[in-house]
Amino acid sequence: MTVGVLALQGDVREHAAALAALDQPVQLVRRPRDLEGLAGLVLPGGESTTLSLLLDSSGLRRPLAEALGDGLPVFGTCAGMILLATDVLDGRDDQEYFGRIDLAVRRNGFGRQRASFECDLEVVGLDGTPVHAVFIRAPVVEHAGPGVEVLGTLPATPDHPRPQPVLCRQGPVLVSSFHPELTGDHRLHELFLAMMGQP
Repeated sequence: MTVGVLALQGDVREHAAALAALDQPVQLVRRPRDLEGLAGLVLPGGESTTLSLLLDSSGLRRPLAEALGDGLPVFGTCAGMILLATDVLDGRDDQEYFGRIDLAVRRNGFGRQRASFECDLEVVGLDGTPVHAVFIRAPVVEHAGPGVEVLGTLPATPDHPRPQPVLCRQGPVLVSSFHPELTGDHRLHELFLAMMGQP
């Protein structure tokens, strides 16, 4: 099985390195033909507006939408979560999203670059120590639909008075508000690889 990493912008090398550390063959995806034969795909963090524009200029948007619509497993982190959501509350009117997970998200909902933070996160179904999560201009999940399984949640704070889902799954789609590729802990990539083998 080969896993693709969308290689237009963002944390491409970091995701590819995490997968390689798990002995997983990786294909960098820059053109439509790079999607052929993939068993799964990672949409990395980066800048969601820039990624959206590059999807159009590379010709990848339509074939990628078709592959995702056919059930290609996908792991979206940070900007990848935004691109996969059904509703982006503060997105541009002309921007298109793939709508593969029933989430309403707000870009940079945790704050701009200076508001970046790290924390330890308990993940449902993941044995061992908590995942160390790095949040950089991270999206906030304002609503998760009934078919979404929330695997990780931040507790309420004065700035966010209700618990915040930050790791979610729906069918073959896994998304995180944070950057698991930056920590050296590859358990969420392992979780995604395990999802790829499920019907």
